[in-house]
Amino acid sequence: MCGRTSLFAAQSTIERRFDAEFAAPYEERYNISPEQDLHVIHDATPATITSDEWGFVPTWAESPETGPRPINARAETVSENRLFRDAFESRRALVIADGYYEWAGDRGGKQPYRITRPEDELFAMAGLWSRWEGNDQPLSTVTILTTEATAHLESIHDRMPVVLDRSAERPWLDGDLETAQGLLETAEPTLQAQEISTLVNDPSNDSPAVVEPVGGETGQTDLGNYGAD
Repeated sequence: MCGRTSLFAAQSTIERRFDAEFAAPYEERYNISPEQDLHVIHDATPATITSDEWGFVPTWAESPETGPRPINARAETVSENRLFRDAFESRRALVIADGYYEWAGDRGGKQPYRITRPEDELFAMAGLWSRWEGNDQPLSTVTILTTEATAHLESIHDRMPVVLDRSAERPWLDGDLETAQGLLETAEPTLQAQEISTLVNDPSNDSPAVVEPVGGETGQTDLGNYGAD
């Protein structure tokens, strides 16, 4: 699963990389957790970077407080799952990040890892967004698609986010269903993992110290409250 991400590159770097502009003030984040905002792009043109709450609420839900709010959706079944089917057809998103976190080891003694592209390159994860309008306070939410981990990451976790190749980002947003499904099946990103401090375990820790490489520290945060469907 993918249950924690980061985005702390300079605003100008992000806007230049994605040829898009932030719709609201940008704040660097080293430790983004579920039910906090992720920076996403909904539309290929014009490209605007918006903020969606992490934890998907379908448009037909009675309330954001009723039912699950999955932070992940399985790429293998997303086209058939009632919760995500409509969004997969027409509300795909790019979730912008410069890294995500995963934990390996026995429960109670897990080692956190920061997983990035080479040279800490910015990347986009495949996402689905939804806008719930059941009252006077509309809520825009997002989930991140996951797939089987690549061979060099499966020892950390058997799932990973779908990290899109740069050339696949626009087709993911505006391609037809066949194109979108093909992008999910062919995503093979080059990623690297580095042990980091257990500071990341506490979502309230949100500083550069979170991403500093270390060796040998153990610890674990409880990700079990946020499921994948």
